[in-house]
Amino acid sequence: MPPRPLVRILVVLPMYGGSLPVGRYCAKALAELGHLVDVFEAPDFYGAFSALKKLRVTADRLDYLEHAFLQTVSQAILAKVETFEPDLVLAMAQAPLSRQALKRLRRDGVATAMWFVEDHQIFTYWQAFAPHYDFFAVIQKEPFLSRLAAAGVENAVYLPMAADPDIHRPLDLSLAQRRLYGSDLSFVGAGYPNRRLAFRELADFDLKIWGGDWDGEVALAPRLQLGGRRVDTEESVRVFNAAKINLNLHSGLDPARLVPQGDFVNPRTFELAMCGAFQLVSDRTLLPEVFTTDEVAVFEDMEGLKQAVRHYLAHPGERAAMAGRARERAMREHTYAARMRTLLAFISSRRADFGSGARREAGLADLPPEVRAELGGLLAELGLPGDAAFADVVTAVRARQGRLSDMETTVLFLDEWRKQYGGR
Repeated sequence: MPPRPLVRILVVLPMYGGSLPVGRYCAKALAELGHLVDVFEAPDFYGAFSALKKLRVTADRLDYLEHAFLQTVSQAILAKVETFEPDLVLAMAQAPLSRQALKRLRRDGVATAMWFVEDHQIFTYWQAFAPHYDFFAVIQKEPFLSRLAAAGVENAVYLPMAADPDIHRPLDLSLAQRRLYGSDLSFVGAGYPNRRLAFRELADFDLKIWGGDWDGEVALAPRLQLGGRRVDTEESVRVFNAAKINLNLHSGLDPARLVPQGDFVNPRTFELAMCGAFQLVSDRTLLPEVFTTDEVAVFEDMEGLKQAVRHYLAHPGERAAMAGRARERAMREHTYAARMRTLLAFISSRRADFGSGARREAGLADLPPEVRAELGGLLAELGLPGDAAFADVVTAVRARQGRLSDMETTVLFLDEWRKQYGGR
């Protein structure tokens, strides 16, 4: 049985972008930790939002319409909060939560947090939004933390990326899959300028490139797989497992610097390690805090990359040993469950009443005796303790899939009755 649910958390996803899968991993991890979790599915609104660009209206009218649309989505989030009554609203980067909505949540005493899994120097919208969140988690340290403090953000915490061991895992691939996905060198990701130029220098190697945003690339066109379309997570994991060497070159917008300097460690570093896949990763200042050079191979420039490729292709045993150590480290320290524990512990240290559930103090003692007697089996199925709050039982029932049992129907009926007649 999972631990007793302590906190009700609403995870607000972005409509699209790189933090969308991260949000899903977080929601899954929080639920596995025993918390009651609901998800605001902002991607459901993306189709309508995208359609606005097809109207062929002036730029100022399009800006107005997009702003009005996002305000409507923010109101939908507030409606979800009113229904679910969370202790915490956890938003991912690019989540459609307006400043007005954040002010409303703060006024109502609902804790808010964002996990800003982006480069603060490129995505500068944090300046307008960070002060309105109660807690702000970031993947960079200095100077970002000092800049947040100067902007009035009191509760910022460093929270590096992670991986999900149920998704990013070693696979037993078939011979056909190894032929399709395997190669000496492999890269999964978008065609940033530095990557285009860097990979052109690897023409002498057996290199496969997977992913989208490589449009207009001529020299590397023969290396692009699946017509240059985006690959999903499942396909990426197969590639990770099949390649002898996975290239992990962090993105850079300056084509003059093929191996960009930087601080944060990208998600791919953790995902490859969790898969037990060998990787060559470009150097980052924060990398030594999460992996050692005995776990991942690091390069600082193109010449170093080419030398490392030649060395590790010739030493498969060394590759396997390093990949195994990286996986052990990732399983031990770098899961999304570990990150969510860190985040919730940080919030609890700064907010004494966090998770107290003051708005949901009613337990099950006030239910009719015959209902309480039948409820024990359902509580066990839901992984809830015998003294769970009634609202928590309702939330857990609503989160289940499939046909309702008689007991579940009774719980939902009682919840609606209490809402209508004030017995809640």
